[in-house]
Amino acid sequence: MPYDLMVPFAILILLVIYLIYSRQMYEKEVVEVYEEKFEQWKKHSSHDKSEKIVCKELVGLVFKEDLSVTVELLDNDIAHRLQRGKFSIKGQG
Repeated sequence: MPYDLMVPFAILILLVIYLIYSRQMYEKEVVEVYEEKFEQWKKHSSHDKSEKIVCKELVGLVFKEDLSVTVELLDNDIAHRLQRGKFSIKGQG
């Protein structure tokens, strides 16, 4: 009598083993596809760490009072550059 349930139980065990194996193979394929896509993205990525983006920053205001020009600094760290003459003048022509 106990042998009557052996065949369905064996089929159930084999089915579970097959499903676990197929799931592992599917997950492995998905991981490989994503790793391949990631490598392609790294190759074609336009972001380069060596490129430095330079942007303008407001550090002072220039005012004309009668015949004199006054520079009011918003950032006092830039005063040494002005004293050394490390600046350029751009104007409208």
